Amino acid sequence: MEMNEDILIVGAGIGGLTTCLGLHRLGLRSLVLESSESLRVTGFALATWMNAWRALDAVGIGDTIRQQHMQIHGVQVFSTISGQPASEIPFTTRGKWGSHEVCCVRRKVLLETLEKELPQGSIRYSSKVVSIEDSGYYTTVHLADGSVLKAKVLIGCDGVKSIVSKWLGLDKPVDSGRSAIRGIVEFPDGHGFAPKFLQYFGNGVRHGVIPCGPTTLYWFLTYAPSIHGLDNGELKQNPAKMKEFVLSKLGKVPQHIENVVRQTGLDCISYSPLKLRLPWKILSGHIYKGNVCVAGDALHPMTPDIGQGGCSAMEDGVVLARCLGEVLQRKPNREDGEEGEEAYYKRVSKGLEKYAKERRWRSFKLITTAYLVGFIQESDWKVVIFLREKLLSGFLAKLFLKMADFDCGQLTIS
Repeated sequence: MEMNEDILIVGAGIGGLTTCLGLHRLGLRSLVLESSESLRVTGFALATWMNAWRALDAVGIGDTIRQQHMQIHGVQVFSTISGQPASEIPFTTRGKWGSHEVCCVRRKVLLETLEKELPQGSIRYSSKVVSIEDSGYYTTVHLADGSVLKAKVLIGCDGVKSIVSKWLGLDKPVDSGRSAIRGIVEFPDGHGFAPKFLQYFGNGVRHGVIPCGPTTLYWFLTYAPSIHGLDNGELKQNPAKMKEFVLSKLGKVPQHIENVVRQTGLDCISYSPLKLRLPWKILSGHIYKGNVCVAGDALHPMTPDIGQGGCSAMEDGVVLARCLGEVLQRKPNREDGEEGEEAYYKRVSKGLEKYAKERRWRSFKLITTAYLVGFIQESDWKVVIFLREKLLSGFLAKLFLKMADFDCGQLTIS
């Protein structure tokens, strides 16, 4: 059976749901196709910086999310080699676009809040896209269950393994040579940590702890398996081994940091390889083609070293919704008569062209900065270690704020 939809979004992650909600706020209906049976909340939590809060405010859910999380006041950076503090940066300073605002947001809370604000039936679960084809002024999407949908606009928010980006001809993301182990832990009586982001690096690893609220802590460790002689094939299937590995790589840290990992349940630990799209491929590749585009990790997968993966996906959603709203909310002139499919297609293409122009360089900068920060923080080269601990730690910490000092704009239509 074939169905027609004005706007199809592939993927009910952060980027897909933000885009859908942004379009809804502008009076434009869209349908989200999600391959899983329910919302996916892998990753546990994400640092949410100023740029993300501006996007969340734009779609109308910023205050709802704020009320459920703890404001983070600064970052303290330590060496895992010496155990000594290397730098401390407060988050109370003002940037170009206002006061910095940082929280560690639980992914489940964010996705469920986005979903709750959408009209009933906006997400179609168990809808795995298996192929895409050009159908003139439409794009046809084939699902694993045999369904066929024709869309006037197709937006790929389907992650690192995006079928939409593949159809557009974007090169596959590459392996960064690094991996991440993440965890989240609850302390019913309170964890006692100050509202600060604690970050440690040295000995070829980077790890950190950040409160989500008074009883919840999120932690992570990133590393290069080749440096540590590790077989990730065995590790990623065994949370107990992940936990053991993390504990062995913490370095010189206080006992309460070690206890955070020790008290984390095995069902609250996850592993993922870290991939990125080569930044020059963003500049030269097809972010959009006709009535098809990509956003979020389908566009700019990056390493997590500046905490901008999810934040930039929210930016994408607001910018994309606004660009489509500008062209789709404008009605044809009376003398033009009834608008045909070709004219509608051209309007969509114009909107996606503007979106691509806005997001291309921003994506390039984020991917490049994240990769360089990760390389410096995890490097075991003696020269880099010296520079990192003596000169660069404060500079690297400030990059978090610099890359977050960005405004994606409002959903107003000019």
